[in-house]
Amino acid sequence: MKLSAELAAFSARLGHEFADPSLLVRALTHGSLSSATRPDNQRLEFLGDRVLGLTIADALLAHDRHATEGQLAPRLNALVRGETCAQIAREIGLGEVMKLGRSEMMTGGRRKDALLGDAMEAVIAAIYLDAGFEAARAVILQLWGKRLDSAEAAAFNPKTALQEWAQAQGMGPPGYRVAERSGPDHAPSFRIVVRLDDGREAEASGTGTKRNIEQAAASAMLAQIGEIP
Repeated sequence: MKLSAELAAFSARLGHEFADPSLLVRALTHGSLSSATRPDNQRLEFLGDRVLGLTIADALLAHDRHATEGQLAPRLNALVRGETCAQIAREIGLGEVMKLGRSEMMTGGRRKDALLGDAMEAVIAAIYLDAGFEAARAVILQLWGKRLDSAEAAAFNPKTALQEWAQAQGMGPPGYRVAERSGPDHAPSFRIVVRLDDGREAEASGTGTKRNIEQAAASAMLAQIGEIP
């Protein structure tokens, strides 16, 4: 099997030439286009998630030899979560080469975080199966490298920090509500308000997941109360 020019260019962006190109094709095939003769990427996604996690965990240990488990765990979570995988997928143009069924094509599947993140993990698994762990590790470190340097900042969770602050003041957990929602299903826009027990409120608006906008609202509240680290 020979890769198309489009997939060959993507392979070059990855920095890996596939001995078995069918692995890359499978990694890029979403369930909406799968069939008995065209398997989707779900099993590869499962494997790629583990290869990514091991590689990043090992890199974090080497990067900060004095960090505790409590410091390393949130850094790992920040680097391997779906949103981060989707960001990297966008940087290498993965969405442009995903193989999607008509339904996903029509609803903006090439831009969805969930699909991009899953496909990124599947591609990692494809490299692992094609050439082994060291090859997959090299690609991961190349793509994630700059994020390792900022892992500590990326691990900061505004919602957790705000909840801990509220509890320290004797308050209950902050409440979040969607004040406004607009835009298409594949790229919704939210305005989310966070409220403390003492009545103080802050809000954030943007396009993306509710989780991300809630984080932004929590950051706005932390700034308001002077608790931004």
